[in-house]
Amino acid sequence: MAMWVYILVGALCLLAGVALGFFIARRYMMNYMKKNPPINENMLRVMMMQMGQKPSQKKINQMMKAMQNQMNK
Repeated sequence: MAMWVYILVGALCLLAGVALGFFIARRYMMNYMKKNPPINENMLRVMMMQMGQKPSQKKINQMMKAMQNQMNK
């Protein structure tokens, strides 16, 4: 066979591998972030106190819900 066929097949396999790897890694990270959110209520409360705000439970619940909605998009 001609050398260009080997090069073409190699390039197509490389592109397919990169695309497949990207989508697998993306799905893995989305599932990981859903199971292990980066910020919980206690961390949010501490951040608000450091910014000089007095955190009410209502405000914390609103912020947590907004972050969860953002993750679900």
